Amino acid sequence: MVIAAVAAACATALALRPRVRLFASGAAPRRGQARRPSTAVIAAGSAALLALVFVPGVWGLPAAVFAALVTARSVSRLEPAAIRRRRAQLDATLPQVVDLMSTCLTAGASPSGAMARVTPVVDAVMREELSCFVGLLELGADPGDVWSSMGRHPQLGPLGRTLRRSAETGASVADALSGLSDELCAQRRAAMEARARTVEVKAALPLGLCLLPAFVLIGIVPMVAGSFSLTFLGA
Repeated sequence: MVIAAVAAACATALALRPRVRLFASGAAPRRGQARRPSTAVIAAGSAALLALVFVPGVWGLPAAVFAALVTARSVSRLEPAAIRRRRAQLDATLPQVVDLMSTCLTAGASPSGAMARVTPVVDAVMREELSCFVGLLELGADPGDVWSSMGRHPQLGPLGRTLRRSAETGASVADALSGLSDELCAQRRAAMEARARTVEVKAALPLGLCLLPAFVLIGIVPMVAGSFSLTFLGA
């Protein structure tokens, strides 16, 4: 019963999960406006209520506390779908940014100027991330420090580390970005092939659940019924 309560509460949390604002420009709640309860609180309360309903006797209260704690911990670890989509979009756009910057560098632009020229032409999600680093460069920040900061970015890290390494060693930035572009394309191709291979594995269970009952009903049941009729009815 406790497992059922936790599962139902998680389903409730997924259904009621509010949209997460990912941008710093999101509107803050106005003063005096009641805050909406968090998803974890709603899920924990639902789990506790279900546990009290389904677990009788003196075990109801401990089961409710246990279900609430487990559900709150599980729901707090769920990653919002908006964050997953944003991360995937940044990963998909990074090779394009690297290619465009490499083209600008080949034409004679500096790394800072190349990034400033590329930022306005990419999609909104990538443009917002790059604008932070372009703003620092325009304010006069040291490019090495900016590249180091970009190197710690979850998605733009490869670009930042490549720019920092080229600045420290004096190697050609255009050649380094060209190599990075090839590496990113190879990684993306390998990831797509890996996802394509997992489709077969994920499809095996549904196919098995559909084919096994059909095999039993079409192949096994008529054979057993025929044997039964021949053995008992034909005697």
